[in-house]
Amino acid sequence: MTNPLRNKKVLITCGPTWVPIDSVRVITNRSSGRLGHILAQDLKKEWARITVLEGPVTDVWYPDSIQVIKFHYYSELAGLLYGELKKDYDIILHLAAVSDYQPKKPQASKISSDLKRLKLQLVPTEKLIDKIKPLSPQVILVGFKMEEKLKSRAWKARVSRLFQKAQCDLVVLNSLKENRYRGCIIDPTNRVLAQGENRQEIAKKLVDILKKKI
Repeated sequence: MTNPLRNKKVLITCGPTWVPIDSVRVITNRSSGRLGHILAQDLKKEWARITVLEGPVTDVWYPDSIQVIKFHYYSELAGLLYGELKKDYDIILHLAAVSDYQPKKPQASKISSDLKRLKLQLVPTEKLIDKIKPLSPQVILVGFKMEEKLKSRAWKARVSRLFQKAQCDLVVLNSLKENRYRGCIIDPTNRVLAQGENRQEIAKKLVDILKKKI
């Protein structure tokens, strides 16, 4: 039986991004990168050709025969992503927890630690996921959204932007409350295609859906 994912080119972004405050301090988040790692390994078992753009993750990972390109800063991820989009990927899984805001004017040198008060003016960053389809319109794009709770009334509004603006083909809505992971996979009609009670389960179901979609 032919494997539909064999030799398909898959790009995965995962992990947190940094934005600088000054020459030594950054704003970041606590993304572990774990789901991206699981998906990369599951897709490798299907003989897909995997490239991972990996931020400064909290989970150490030493994959076999998977190309991993490291980044730390938002600007690094943006540059890497634009470069990879020239390579005709079949599937892009954009899991990276991209910084939504950055300081308007990061300091070139270290800010003194003796200040009594420090004010930071933050401005929105560009949504990198919105750049993918215009540059690679043929790709199957899967977006990922983290929420505190999975409530049907709320998630439709949360994911609609990813379908309308970013033109995602699928969205994985995640929640992580008290270290308990839950996820669901949604299509552009807001139909829930699958749900999972842990990362391994949602990864397996996403791979199965991609097999049918490719």
